[in-house]
Parts: sequence; structure tokens; C-alpha cells
Amino acid sequence: MQTFVRIVEAGSLSSAAAQLGTTQPTISRRLQTLERMLGVRLLQRSTHAMQLTEDGECCLLHARELLSHWTILTTDARNARDEPEGTLRVVAPHAFGQRQLIAPLVEFMQRHPRVSVEWMLHDRTPDFVAENIDCAIHVGEVREPSLVAIKLGAIRCIAIAAPSLLQGAPLPAHPDDLLRLPWLAQRTFYRDEVTLTHAVSGEKVRLSIKPRLSTDNLYAVRNATTLGLGVSVASAWALHEELADGRLVHLLPEWKGHALPLYLLYPHARHYPARLRSFIDSMRAAMPAILSDL
Repeated sequence: MQTFVRIVEAGSLSSAAAQLGTTQPTISRRLQTLERMLGVRLLQRSTHAMQLTEDGECCLLHARELLSHWTILTTDARNARDEPEGTLRVVAPHAFGQRQLIAPLVEFMQRHPRVSVEWMLHDRTPDFVAENIDCAIHVGEVREPSLVAIKLGAIRCIAIAAPSLLQGAPLPAHPDDLLRLPWLAQRTFYRDEVTLTHAVSGEKVRLSIKPRLSTDNLYAVRNATTLGLGVSVASAWALHEELADGRLVHLLPEWKGHALPLYLLYPHARHYPARLRSFIDSMRAAMPAILSDL
């Protein structure tokens, strides 16, 4: 079948023989063997021309598909034995990729010393083909149906404010009490509306807000909140130090913000290199421990 496809693509038996590094009689015998096995004539040949028969047209389609599957099978079998190697290009969230993901990344690279990683930090979903990206770790809902999306877990979000913003007033007792305070927004996840859910009863309260500051960066929201500019809802993992030393106050601890789903994304393909498969397995194994502390 490989010889038959090469004959068609090369345009002649002699050209196919040259490309395959063999002789024209050998190419002719292979073609005759295939025709004898199938019981049909695949090519009409004359002194000056060669043309596919109707059976040949049908056989060509199936041959190409079978050869493609064979290539995938042999590559998968080889990669199953081989140590992952080469360069892996990964996009990760700007903040989460600096803090929470570095340890599992380093562990993965130490386990696979023949893999190099380009670790790019930004919060948008990349164009995988144009930017030559292998995979992306993404916070938030996935809206691209063309991508494989493996859910790794969810990130807890809480309402916070600086003590200076409250100016000694009683702490809010209900989400509606937050409306009297100025707001900041992480526009990647909320802009003019925030939903808080009671941890026990499941009651949901939607708050319409007009943020004084809107940004796409988690650290900017956290730092501006710490300086007393307004209330915000932010990822709990990024707030441990500020909450511990009193620079921030966890408002309405019995209420929680919308949990942000965390996905690993990559484009559909018939074959994935060993380095990508190993990275996916590493992230899936590491994430429960990381998220349990959030």
C-alpha cells in the first residue's frame, strides 16, 4: 500500500522507485502483488500514461487512511517506550503560573531531564496553531469547542476589604451591606455584577456594582484592595499573607464567591507527543494537593 500511494503521488513507477531507493522492477512486483491480493486492477498503464482505475481511486482513499493510522500506531508504540524529550510550550495564568504552578512544573522537569519548557504567562486563551502552543492552563469557563478541556479543579474566591476602608464600622452581615462600599473588579471574571452563595443554605445573592477600578490582573486587584480603595472578590490562594497579618479582612466568611474552574487545554490531534502526555498526567496528579490548600 505504501508503494501504491507513492506511485500515484510520484506519477510513475520509475519516480516512485527513485524516491523509495529501490528499482523499478521491485516497484512493479509490489504493485502486482497488491492487485493480486485485492483481485482488482488499480492502475491502467500505457507507454506514455498511467491512470487510476475506479477501484484504484477507492483503494487510494483507504490506503492513505490505513497508512495514517499505522503511522500513529507505530509512533505511539515508540513513544510509550521512549523518554519524553523536546521543547514543550505552555501558556499559564499570569498570577497562578508564578506561584502555585511552579513547584509541579519543576517536579515534572526534574523527572524528565530531556524536556525543556517555554513557560508563558498571560490570561488569554492562545491561538494554539499560530503561536505553536502545546497546551494551556486556563482559569474560567472554556468557550472554544475545538479544544480538549480537562478540568483540573476549581479555585475558591472570597470577598475582601482593608480595615481602613471599613473605618471602624461594623462588619457587613449580609451581601446587601456591601453595596454601600466602593468596589474593585477583576474584569476577567466579573465586571458589573457579583454573585455570592451561602455555604450552608445555598442562597444566592446577585449584587450590581459600579467598580471604581477595573483590571484584568489579580495582583493589581489584591494590592489596590489592600490599600483601601474598595471591596473585591478575589482568589483565596493569593490572599493568605494579607489575611494572616490583618492587612485584609475576609468579609462574610459564610458566603463564597463563584468558584473559578481550572482547565488544561490543548487542540484535538490524532497524536500527542510523549512530553505533552506526561505533562498532562503530572498536572492532573499534582492539582488536588494544590487546590485543597486554597
